[in-house]
Amino acid sequence: MKAKTILIIAPHPDDEVLGCGGTIAKFTKNGVTAFLCIVTKAYSPDWTESFLKKRPEEVATANKILGIKKTFFLNFPTVKLDTIPQKELNHAIDDVIGQIKPETLYIPHPGDLNKDHRLVAEAALVACRPGKQNIRRILSYETLSETEWGQEIEPFTPNVYVDISDTIRFKLNAMKTYKSELKPFPHPRSLKTIKALAQKRGSESGVKLAEAFKLIRELTI
Repeated sequence: MKAKTILIIAPHPDDEVLGCGGTIAKFTKNGVTAFLCIVTKAYSPDWTESFLKKRPEEVATANKILGIKKTFFLNFPTVKLDTIPQKELNHAIDDVIGQIKPETLYIPHPGDLNKDHRLVAEAALVACRPGKQNIRRILSYETLSETEWGQEIEPFTPNVYVDISDTIRFKLNAMKTYKSELKPFPHPRSLKTIKALAQKRGSESGVKLAEAFKLIRELTI
């Protein structure tokens, strides 16, 4: 099923790149309109003023590289989503989905180690209950350093693969804009590891490089 509009729900800036960067670039270069919803925002004094000032610039640059049309910022506190009433989070995500009306939705894996990821995934699924939104396809993506460390919570078992052999460079370049998040190899959030995961997923699906997803629901009309 080819979507005309996709929406990526990212708990934090850079999750969209780690989970879907190559896929977003592949779709936007083929005429698909992509929107991004970033759920949380860093704050002082936990993050420096320099970091907080640079972060919007990093997001904007990454968006341009991937071809994302518009980003919605919900501005909930990072790593504190468990302090927010679930109803409030549900409503905020539901509102964005209602505005965009995407055919395809990408959400974090519900079993990720980071609790922000799990709460965002849950809220997105609440917003997409049958009869509420006209989304035809929902997929969860994997986020390095969160998904693999959450295997004891809920294993990530991909069943959909996207060939990103031609768009891996956009994924890596977008990730480079998030300088504070990049680490030297062998850290999971290193450029070398990101490419290694793409190679592994590619080997599972018969292509050079791929991103993997778990199909949660699909409606064929």
